[in-house]
Amino acid sequence: MSEIISVTGQNKQVRMQSSRRLGDLGEQMAAEYLVRHGYRIVAANFKVPVGRNSRGVQVSGEIDLIALDGNVLCFIEVKTRRSAEFTPLLTNVGLRKQRQITRTARVYRRIFGLKDMEHRYDVVTVLIPKAETPEIDIVKGFWHESKFRKRRWNTQTWQDFI
Repeated sequence: MSEIISVTGQNKQVRMQSSRRLGDLGEQMAAEYLVRHGYRIVAANFKVPVGRNSRGVQVSGEIDLIALDGNVLCFIEVKTRRSAEFTPLLTNVGLRKQRQITRTARVYRRIFGLKDMEHRYDVVTVLIPKAETPEIDIVKGFWHESKFRKRRWNTQTWQDFI
């Protein structure tokens, strides 16, 4: 029985390594694509602690690429897949991932004193089907930071409900 478990564990590890290599290749292709389209890459795989979760455990955030598109600072998530048969690549950038990137971008802007600099959140999708030409697309402004801002309640707001 232990042999079956170890073989399964090894297969899972091989799949994870293969997936990581595919992701690395996608990020490299995305960076080259962005440079060809006038972006200036500022950082890749920026990782920083962003706070603690509800259990008090340190949480880190990562941004795949940070680039300048003219004077706009772009925080870019790269999604790479072999196939979009089951679901479009953009569906893999859900609210949780958006929130994590937004928190990390706030820390980045605070560290480098870029609080007032215009910025946006982009997604680059890289589809690499076997034996076919890769397809790379960018969605500029995929989400806005305002959707994660806490709303402040005041007495006037409560009066509207009465």
